[in-house]
Amino acid sequence: RPLSCSHHYFKYCKISALALLKMVMHARSGGNLEVMGLMLGKVDGETMIIMDSFALPVEGTETRVNAQAAAYEYMAAYIENAKQVGRLENAIGWYHSHPGYGCWLSGIDVSTQMLNQQFQEPFVAVVIDPTRTISAGKVNLGAFRTYPKGYKPPDEGPSEYQTIPLNKIEDFGVHCKQYYALEVSYFKSSLDRKLLELLWNKYWVNTLSSSSLLT
Repeated sequence: RPLSCSHHYFKYCKISALALLKMVMHARSGGNLEVMGLMLGKVDGETMIIMDSFALPVEGTETRVNAQAAAYEYMAAYIENAKQVGRLENAIGWYHSHPGYGCWLSGIDVSTQMLNQQFQEPFVAVVIDPTRTISAGKVNLGAFRTYPKGYKPPDEGPSEYQTIPLNKIEDFGVHCKQYYALEVSYFKSSLDRKLLELLWNKYWVNTLSSSSLLT
């Protein structure tokens, strides 16, 4: 178990184009409500690889995600079914949306992710801002892992600048030293290609071209 040695073990997160498109579409469909889902994948050294994702049937509100028991039952059944049809990826993380207020972890998100890392390790938290994704024409997404309770990370200077709304600043500031961001990149697998075309043609909005999505 590598994480007992290092609080910063995982450094990279690679997301398949299929998983990315499904997450962005789901986040977009929620409008101003937070939505939540699960990601399937695997680990390769210091990299967490996300191959697929699916939506969880949970109620979103404008300020928090409510992960109910039903969502976890659904999650377990989904993974079991995926294994039966020969997809061997395991749950590797969860994602949720922050519509219009950037990619970072709130106090509730930090608590949720700490629990996940305690009981479902290895696990990563992905946050997507569908509003900024559409307005900028480029995916606004972050991948995060929490530090153990009480751990004080070395001061790494200011992180990448992002605008946080005034009503969220306090929540952001209180918890921003409790987690770190992984370096995110995207890839297309051969399996993705056909599914991606189908999804793209059927659902996607004109704002994002396939090239801008992956830049």
